[in-house]
Amino acid sequence: MTRLLIVDDHTIVREGLRMLLEEAPGVQIVGEAADGPAAVEQALALHPDVILLDLMLPGIDGVEAARRILTQQPQCRILVLTSFADDQNVLAAMQAGVAGYLLKDVLRADLVNAIGRVSRGEPVLHPEAQRTLIQHAASPAAEPDRLTERERQVLALIARGHNNREIAERLHITEGTVKGHVSNILSKLHLQDRTQAALYAVQHGLAE
Repeated sequence: MTRLLIVDDHTIVREGLRMLLEEAPGVQIVGEAADGPAAVEQALALHPDVILLDLMLPGIDGVEAARRILTQQPQCRILVLTSFADDQNVLAAMQAGVAGYLLKDVLRADLVNAIGRVSRGEPVLHPEAQRTLIQHAASPAAEPDRLTERERQVLALIARGHNNREIAERLHITEGTVKGHVSNILSKLHLQDRTQAALYAVQHGLAE
């Protein structure tokens, strides 16, 4: 069961999300917050697995709230659900460490799926956010040609949201081999986790 905290400054949006998600399988809504400081306070008090976070919040904005939460609870996964995918918001959110970025036009089934994916540590990006990253994100110093062909294949599948078991099945290799490739990818590209790897793949056109 994924423990979910909903953060949005509009009461009707929070109520709507609760109605959409309270019957979703595998999701337990543990709380709500209407501003940035309350989001941080609730996150520290309730220890949610996933926070559904709007970026436009009073007090402190969603990006700063995400930074503060993840500094104290790095195991928490934050899924941005907002109205804008402009370069400043997308880049700032990803740099803050969020696990996913969706727009509010998302379908209920896709939102439920995204919550499950980020709870498992898989990145989720709306197509508009992906395009923004491709067009505007600064390229890391590491070069993609440092990867082997197999590592490129694994990286592309990470960017598409596949877990190690799914990657192993698609490439007809063992899950242990996949774990080794993922470790090599993170080491060679100086990345910290799968979310950063997915972002790197998008930036370098390796997610196709």
